[in-house]
Amino acid sequence: MKSFFEPEVYQNLQQRLDKITPESQPQWGKMNAGQMLNHCQAPLKIAVNKSDVTMKSNWLIKVLFKKMMYSPKPFKKNSPTPPQFRSTGEFDFQKEKAGLQQWMDELWEDRNNENRIPHPVFGKFTEEQWGIMQWRHLNHHFEQFGV
Repeated sequence: MKSFFEPEVYQNLQQRLDKITPESQPQWGKMNAGQMLNHCQAPLKIAVNKSDVTMKSNWLIKVLFKKMMYSPKPFKKNSPTPPQFRSTGEFDFQKEKAGLQQWMDELWEDRNNENRIPHPVFGKFTEEQWGIMQWRHLNHHFEQFGV
């Protein structure tokens, strides 16, 4: 399973991010490119403990969705997004692209952090799970926009 924390995977994600333009169209879903770039920042901020997202967690989320986050099966297209992670409205594409790159870089620099705080929804992850989850989420949305 690929991990955000592998150098070649991280470089590939950066190359794919570079290919996304304001004109990039989704192959599924409702978000435009700016909204997607904004949305993708949230899990990275959580991983580096710079998020203010609060959300109630319950046993169903932990049992059903936590395993899905680092499963080898692709995320389902058009899966529901919790309200706290929805990006609606208008966003400045260049600002959001730079923001996503910033948070990707920050997590990359923090990749050896063995004291990562628990995820506010899913609880404790191993470093391996954090890396897999981050890659899967970015990969899902980059594929959504054809890169």
